[in-house]
Amino acid sequence: MSPDKLVHMVNQIAAFFASQPPARQVPGVTNHLRDFWAPEMRSQLLQIAAAGEHEIHPVAQAAVEALRGEG
Repeated sequence: MSPDKLVHMVNQIAAFFASQPPARQVPGVTNHLRDFWAPEMRSQLLQIAAAGEHEIHPVAQAAVEALRGEG
């Protein structure tokens, strides 16, 4: 999938969860990515975020870091 499409999708997810209480925002995005995105999509998103060439919603970026910490 194109990097632009993945970033658009994760930013939409983050925008939805940004309306939730702060304690639920990052876990909500992280769980969504873990539950509904294929491992290849998550891996590609981690690479995209690491490159720093796309604007990723702050909540999505925090979720990416949480996924990265899972190994």
